[in-house]
Amino acid sequence: MWSIRLIRALFFAFFVFTGITVALGFQQPAWLGAVSGATAMGLILALDTLFVRLTLRDFSQGTFGLAIGLFCAWLITRIGVFQLGYFQAMAEGDALRNGVEILIYTTFAYFGITFALRSDRDQFALLIPYVRFRRDGSEGEPLLLDTNIIIDGRVPAVVKTGFLSGALVVPRFVLDELQRLADSTEPQKALRGKRGLEIMEQMRTMEELSISIHEEAPGPHRDQSVDNRLVSTARELNARLLTNDENLAKIARLRGILVLSFNDLAVALLPQLNPGDELTLTLTKQGKDKHQAVGYLADGTMIVVNQAVQCIGQTVEVSISGALPTSAGRLIFAELKK
Repeated sequence: MWSIRLIRALFFAFFVFTGITVALGFQQPAWLGAVSGATAMGLILALDTLFVRLTLRDFSQGTFGLAIGLFCAWLITRIGVFQLGYFQAMAEGDALRNGVEILIYTTFAYFGITFALRSDRDQFALLIPYVRFRRDGSEGEPLLLDTNIIIDGRVPAVVKTGFLSGALVVPRFVLDELQRLADSTEPQKALRGKRGLEIMEQMRTMEELSISIHEEAPGPHRDQSVDNRLVSTARELNARLLTNDENLAKIARLRGILVLSFNDLAVALLPQLNPGDELTLTLTKQGKDKHQAVGYLADGTMIVVNQAVQCIGQTVEVSISGALPTSAGRLIFAELKK
């Protein structure tokens, strides 16, 4: 992020300036102070690289565990073990006591940090009664909408069912794209753009839906395509991406973004027909083979019925006999129910 690069540059300059100031104070060459400051900052940047996956939440949990470990060590060292005659009679009793105390503090500090980092948030309720932390999960993350999913028009209905949670976020450049489509001279594009704007207006008036417009910060990514800007915005906001664009979904998943798709949801909700299941089916046309007839379920699933060509145009009872996976989905075979 540009903000992190700016902070690094400012601290690098500060360390170099401090090194030069200290070197001049000790009557040493200025270049030696500059090199020392740059080296110190280099070590800090190396540690920053090692801790790149460490988040503020991990740091706070580790700090809390460290405090608990140090407190337990303090209790142990205060119960009077080192006041026993065995330690008092030793010539090096003070040195041994200090060494054992350091070992106790270090051990409990280590286990306090590791236990805290491995613990779930709800387990902290044992230490802080009646307090329940919010569970981890993607349900509370913002949901970023792209142009196609807005024009799709199913977002308001799905939100009302409760299957979508979290605040909805629409980037400003997505609204600009909808406006460009609505102002297009091509009737089809203009119709899509106007529909998208109408859906946006409908969502803004829904009380049960929280939607906001994200203003993009200035930067070089403004010259990128809308898809790339959507992926960058999702990473910046730590948001999920709701889209029906398969290519955009693949790019987003490669960059570690959680993608939601109505198409994937519709496929997952298709009825799972297993051999032996019985249903009523209307046969509409002949199949690939002469003896086959084809019928369709309400969701468009095609079922091929063997030895049923004479029943085309009729509604019959069939029994599922098997399924064949294909590139277009499952091809289901059935037999006439005897």
